[in-house]
Amino acid sequence: MRTKAVIYLDRFTENLNSIRNRVGKNRKICVSIKADAYGHGAVKIAKASLEAGADCFGIAAVTEGIELRKSGINAPILLFSQPYIDEIPLIMKADLTPFISDEEFASALNNQAAGEKTKVQVHIKIDTGMGRSGCSPEEALPLAKHIESCSKLKLTGTATHLAVSDSANIRDIDYTIAQLTKFKKSVEKIKSAGIDPGVVHAANSGAVVLHPDSWFDMVRPGILLYGYKSAEEYELPVKHMKKLLKHKGLHVEPVMELKTGVVLLKKIKKGETVSYGRTWTAAQNTYIATLPVGYADGLPRLASNRWQVIIGNKVYPLAGRICMDQCCVDLGPEPDVKRWDEAIVFGSDYIPEQTEDSNGSEQEIVKHSAAALASAVGTIPYEITCGVNKRVPRIYTEK
Repeated sequence: MRTKAVIYLDRFTENLNSIRNRVGKNRKICVSIKADAYGHGAVKIAKASLEAGADCFGIAAVTEGIELRKSGINAPILLFSQPYIDEIPLIMKADLTPFISDEEFASALNNQAAGEKTKVQVHIKIDTGMGRSGCSPEEALPLAKHIESCSKLKLTGTATHLAVSDSANIRDIDYTIAQLTKFKKSVEKIKSAGIDPGVVHAANSGAVVLHPDSWFDMVRPGILLYGYKSAEEYELPVKHMKKLLKHKGLHVEPVMELKTGVVLLKKIKKGETVSYGRTWTAAQNTYIATLPVGYADGLPRLASNRWQVIIGNKVYPLAGRICMDQCCVDLGPEPDVKRWDEAIVFGSDYIPEQTEDSNGSEQEIVKHSAAALASAVGTIPYEITCGVNKRVPRIYTEK
């Protein structure tokens, strides 16, 4: 079996519906689909999103928007990141909605749109504490007025981005509350000036889980849609739980499963080493399985000797350094594994089936999701799913 990423579209749809039930059906959902839908395949995920009732999409690069348009996606597409001036014609041609942080770019967009028959829709981005892009809260009203004065621009939204909304730490919660307070005041000033701020939105994945005050008119979930939460509701301090009591717990499932197969079995003697650098030595006579998956496919090299795969309902540790295109697994002296058997590199957390030697005792859950792999190598699940290389085919299915 060649290495492949299995994408469970039914899980994605269920995750989206769970988020909708969480925030209320009266709110819009902007599906963050940047970075090829976090490695899941932007076009397929976009189509599944629309079938499930998503309202719009969020991207980071103009080229991502062009790909979606060429694939027949006609829904609104928000351009989260700051584009270059020379990308403005492409923005207009693909009918993208850019975030505006300053008057300079707003003017450049307006000037280049002079010959257009329709206005370019834009959203104001307010920096309330992320420190990355966006105008300051004090600049929000002047920027809104400037956009109103631009004959070829139409303000259809106002947004901010939350820096630590996925943290249940009390200091981070207070920081998020402070961000939302600044944002609300800025939006009110825009409204008081007689300017329609359009769709007001702030909530990313963490805020969907922990901060109902951030939901406003629309939410922008990202990694949550693909099955990962960085914080749970019950981790909140007691004084913050009241706002969440009327909402049911949010459950999501990992959408991607990275699979490969056993292409070779080798008998290794005690004391022999495996792979580059000789970092793994056989403690006994054992068998090694070679799998055709490596760091060029998305299995981080840092996972060498600290991760495991599932083959035939059993868990086997990696042996030696992960190579660019291959890795090795220690099967033990009497393996049940056969050549060409399927191996799961990561997927969902896993409960092994009962075996004769389990004696009816409760078996521990094997942490085997992208989040667990990320934890093993000191990163986040975003990087794991985004890191699955394009050469790995995506297989779309529903259970």
